[in-house]
Amino acid sequence: MVPKITVIGSLNMDLTATSAKRPAAGETILGERFETFPGGKGANQAVAAARLGADVAMIGMVGRDPFGDELTQVLRREGIRTEHIGRAGTSSGVAVIQVVDGDNSITVIPGANFQLTPDYIGTKRSVIAESDMVLIQLEIPLETVAAAAKCCQEADVPYILNPAPAQPLSREVIDQAAYITPNESEAAILFDDIQKALKEYADKLVITKGEEGIVYSGGRVPAFSVEPVDTTGAGDTFNAALALKLASGSPLDEACRYANAAAALQIGFPGAQAGMPTNDEVISFMRQNGQNPL
Repeated sequence: MVPKITVIGSLNMDLTATSAKRPAAGETILGERFETFPGGKGANQAVAAARLGADVAMIGMVGRDPFGDELTQVLRREGIRTEHIGRAGTSSGVAVIQVVDGDNSITVIPGANFQLTPDYIGTKRSVIAESDMVLIQLEIPLETVAAAAKCCQEADVPYILNPAPAQPLSREVIDQAAYITPNESEAAILFDDIQKALKEYADKLVITKGEEGIVYSGGRVPAFSVEPVDTTGAGDTFNAALALKLASGSPLDEACRYANAAAALQIGFPGAQAGMPTNDEVISFMRQNGQNPL
């Protein structure tokens, strides 16, 4: 059966500038390239999950502006259900991304994403209840994250909490999550002692560590040796792939290996969504690298 995944989160237009270095304070430099890409952690995860074969619904908020129109149309073209995306009387979210040597730094202007309220989540209980897995990130208000977590708990639907961008969270939200997927810096903000947290949240806490791979209570998954073009969206691809496999009944170790491969493929392309792979591409990549894609 095709797993049903609901993504609750942000939709942004990514404004990406590529340059040889980052400007210092007060400095003006010449860049190499400027591009616009549809993004936002929520939308990125929705696209990645759809490309991998999931039945995806998106719950979010955009503005009544051209960016809002385009962001919604992009998801619709990917086969994602967009009827749960609302329209706010403000600008759509924007992310300003600086790419240097394949790595990125990002400034996010939330816009309409911060109009995604707990009350709006409450009107979407039925789509949440029909899901096999829910994905939630932190580019929306924390009270909305808490409301979404409560809806999942009441509907007995597991959710993956991707705590990005990094910020402290209540113990209740963390405890309610079926899985928590911080990167290394986010984990340091959430937990005073990461080794202790890995034991406390066994089979639940998955930490992505870039070139060092993935760490969870059951062990470590090494990173693939790939040349990054743009790491924007790598974490989103990882989370979507993890959600797909877990919702399909795979054990955590198998899901982590699959998600690791999907993220490795994604970073070979500019823009968060451009390189998001299909399931067949992930399987082929794993086999080429000597892994058994069970």
